[in-house]
Amino acid sequence: MPLEEAQKAAARRAARAVDALRRGWPIGVEAEGQRLNLLPVETGDLSAALPTSGTLSLLISASRADTLKLLNQFAAADPNLPIRIVLDAPVSAAEITAIVDPVLDMQYPMKGPFRSETLGHPEAAKAAMELARQGGLLPAFLIVDDAEDIVHAEDADAYADAGALTISAHAKLPVAANAEAHIYGFRSEADATDHIALVIGKRDNSTPVVRLHSECLTGDVLGSLKCDCGPQLHAALDQMSNASWGVLLYLRQEGRGIGLINKLRAYALQDQGFDTVDANQRLGFAIDARDFSIAARMLDLLNVPRVKLLTNNPEKVAGLEASGVSVEDRLPVQITANPHNEFYLDTKRDRTGHKL
Repeated sequence: MPLEEAQKAAARRAARAVDALRRGWPIGVEAEGQRLNLLPVETGDLSAALPTSGTLSLLISASRADTLKLLNQFAAADPNLPIRIVLDAPVSAAEITAIVDPVLDMQYPMKGPFRSETLGHPEAAKAAMELARQGGLLPAFLIVDDAEDIVHAEDADAYADAGALTISAHAKLPVAANAEAHIYGFRSEADATDHIALVIGKRDNSTPVVRLHSECLTGDVLGSLKCDCGPQLHAALDQMSNASWGVLLYLRQEGRGIGLINKLRAYALQDQGFDTVDANQRLGFAIDARDFSIAARMLDLLNVPRVKLLTNNPEKVAGLEASGVSVEDRLPVQITANPHNEFYLDTKRDRTGHKL
């Protein structure tokens, strides 16, 4: 099979696996000639799948295992390797959920002790965790006997292939910041996520002011005071309008790539006293799970090789430049904190050195 066709086939298998996980169906992940069959804890029918006697095994993320004080016996080789824990049946679905969901830790503080088991399918386990994250699910599985939807471990990398992104639609869209604006819609064969670019002003030969803005339903639409996303979005549009021209890349990477539901879980953890960084890690996600290669691909399709990047986050500069976009200048976005997000903004500065 030609390389391009093989890549498309891998992306389709990964897309079917992600869709199955979101629907609560088990998947089989193949690696090195072996298969690991897994039922997602968050969406699966645990009551029907849990045995009434003997033992059962759970697959949880390394960060969740750390919270539960479980030793990763493979930490020296790969600290991000998932952990397999063994429980004696019967165990209820509510007990399983309490084990994997950190939001419930204060409600159910007494858990364990747990015993870990040798992970016989490490590559398959890592791929399953990545597929769960790509689907916006808690990275936690019940190991089961059978699964109909089969995916190869290496297929997980094909799901978010930025190179598969194309421009699917284009129209004029006058906006409040500037009536001279055009909107572009981007779609990919690799996954079902649509991204948007808004070109502000009349394009010329100058370097545009560009903002990479990750979708934030609560801040952009509902006016949440817990973050500064909405004010940053509108401030960016105003700064672009005052420049010769600009491009807003609206990336469908809610919650810095962890998805809407997990972002709400992170909010709940923040209410319990954890900062943004700790909340994401306790949920089993990276501090920042966004994929900046998608933004670079969008700029390439718009024929924008150089930018003046409107951001307070140097990691966005590094992410774009690593993907081949030249960043001529980094322009700050100045937003005033309010009593509801002051702690949120301060902890992001303290833990990362900049506002995200």
